[in-house]
Amino acid sequence: MNAKTMPLNCLPLGRVGVVRELLAGAEQQRRLLDLGLVKGTAVEAVLKSPAGDPKAFQIRGALIALRNGEARQVLVGLQ
Repeated sequence: MNAKTMPLNCLPLGRVGVVRELLAGAEQQRRLLDLGLVKGTAVEAVLKSPAGDPKAFQIRGALIALRNGEARQVLVGLQ
C-alpha cells in the first residue's frame, strides 16, 4: 500500500477514492462486488454515524452504509 492508497474506512468525509483492490475472502468479496465496489469505481465518503461506525458512501449513484470491518477490506486510491 503506498501513500495515496488507503483502506476505504480511512477515506475522509467529502473525499473521493477509486477502488483499487478488494482484500476480502470469496464470500465477502462477492457481497462487495454486488454493492458496486468494482475496481475503478469512484467512491465518496458522505456520512458517518456519531460513533464513527458505520460510514455511508456514495457508490454508483447509491448511498451505501458499510461497517469499518467491511470498508477496511477495500483499498482505494485518492483522486
